[in-house]
Amino acid sequence: MNQENKTIAPEDGLRSLEDRIDALVQVCKRLHSENHQLKEQKSGLMQERASLMAKTEKARSRVEAMISRLKGMEY
Repeated sequence: MNQENKTIAPEDGLRSLEDRIDALVQVCKRLHSENHQLKEQKSGLMQERASLMAKTEKARSRVEAMISRLKGMEY
């Protein structure tokens, strides 16, 4: 009986190892996909940030120009 357990145990161990490897491959694929999505999200957010910064700078310049004109009217 011990000999039967020894021949069955390596097969079970191999099956268990294959299952664990398959699970790790799935985790790796999921993480790769998630990483790709996060990189795309980061890129989009950086573009949005640049656009908002440009709009903010444009608004600041317009406000400064209005302030200058108002100050010119005071004198």
